Amino acid sequence: MKTVRVQYFALLREQRGRPDEECRTSAASPRELYEELRRRHGFSLPPERVRSAINDEFADAATALRDGDRIAFLPPVAGG
Repeated sequence: MKTVRVQYFALLREQRGRPDEECRTSAASPRELYEELRRRHGFSLPPERVRSAINDEFADAATALRDGDRIAFLPPVAGG
C-alpha cells in the first residue's frame, strides 16, 4: 500500500465535491488509481478520457506510482 495525494480538476472536482484528497491505495498506475476512485466516487468519465500528471509532469496512464506521489486527474476541457 502507498499513500498518494490526488488532485481533481473541472468536472471531476465537481463530482467529488472537493479539489483534492489523500488516498491509501495498492493501485500500480494512474489508470488503476482512477478506476478505483471512479468506483468509489461515481465519476462519470471513462478512464480513456482523463489525462494524468504525476508530481506536476504529464504521465502515461501506465506509469508506476510511488508512495508520496501527487497525482492530478484532468478531464477534457471544453472551449467556446
